[in-house]
Amino acid sequence: MLIYATSSYGYLRDELAAHTQAEVGRLTRKTFDDGELYHQIVDETVGREVVLIGGTISETETLELFDLSCGLVSSGARSLTIIAPYLGYSTMDRAVKPGEVVKAKTRARLLSSIPHARETNRLIVLDLHAEGIQYYFEGGLHAIHVYAKPIILEAVRELGGAKFVLACTDAGRAKWVESLANELGVPASFVFKKRLGDGTPVINAINADVAGRRVVLYDDMVRSGGSLLNAAQAYRDAGAVEVSCVTTHGLFPGDALRRIKQSGLISRILCTNSHPRAVEQARQSDGFLGVRSVSSVLADVFRQTNPTSGTSP
Repeated sequence: MLIYATSSYGYLRDELAAHTQAEVGRLTRKTFDDGELYHQIVDETVGREVVLIGGTISETETLELFDLSCGLVSSGARSLTIIAPYLGYSTMDRAVKPGEVVKAKTRARLLSSIPHARETNRLIVLDLHAEGIQYYFEGGLHAIHVYAKPIILEAVRELGGAKFVLACTDAGRAKWVESLANELGVPASFVFKKRLGDGTPVINAINADVAGRRVVLYDDMVRSGGSLLNAAQAYRDAGAVEVSCVTTHGLFPGDALRRIKQSGLISRILCTNSHPRAVEQARQSDGFLGVRSVSSVLADVFRQTNPTSGTSP
C-alpha cells in the first residue's frame, strides 16, 4: 500500500503509515513563477492500493487533493482511499438566504467527479459538522463518516477530572454532548441562545446547575472562538469554578487562539490534529492548547474497510 498527502498533511501521513505499515509515497512539487502548481507521482502505482490524505482546508489544498486523486487513478492505482480529516465548508450545508451557494454540496460534487480506480474510490471523513453531508457524495464515491469519540472521551476525562459537567456551546451539539455525557456518567448542560436585531447571539438560559463545578465544553469545531467565549462567560456567571474546552477540529484562524487564551475564561483546550493549524498553534501556546492524534482511529477504520480484507464498512 502507498500513502500520500497534500502539502499540509505530511505529519498525519507519516503517523498513519506507521500504524498501517504502508509505504510513504513520493511526490515532486513545484510552483511556477505565475503561481501554477506542478505535481509528479514518482512511484509506480499500477495495481497498487493507494491512500491520499488531505483536508479541504483551503482552495489550494482542495485543488491539490483533487489533482493528486485524478493523477493517482490515471497512473493505475487499483483502489483509491481519500482521507479528509477536516472537510471545509461543512457549515455551509444548506441555503438560508435566496441565492446562497451550498458550498458543502459543490465541493462534494468536485470530489465525486474524480475518475474511478479499478476497484473502488472511498472517502473517509471525520466528525462532520452536519451528518447529512456524507450523502452529498455521489457517482460511486463511497463516503465513510468516522467519529473521533474515543479520543474525545479521553480528552474530556483529562480536563474534567473526577467531577464535572459536560456542556455545549449551542443547541446544535446538544444530542452529541448528551450522548458523550451519558457514556461518561456525568451531567450534561445546554445553553439557550437568541439573536438580537443585528444578528448578535446572546445566551439567555442554562439548563443545569454548574455552581461550584468544573465545566468542560465540547464543540465539533472552534474557529474564531466567539461562541465558545460566550458560552464560557455564561457558565462562569452561573458559578462554574473552571471552564475548559474539547473540540475535534481546531481551526484558530489569525489570532483567534491568542484572544481565547487572553480572555481568561478558558483554562485549557484539547483538540485533535485533524487540522494542521492546530498542530502549528499548539507548539506556540505554552501548553494552553493540547493536540491528540486521530491516526489510530483512522487506521482502525481503514483496516476495517480495506477491500483486500474482505470486510465492509
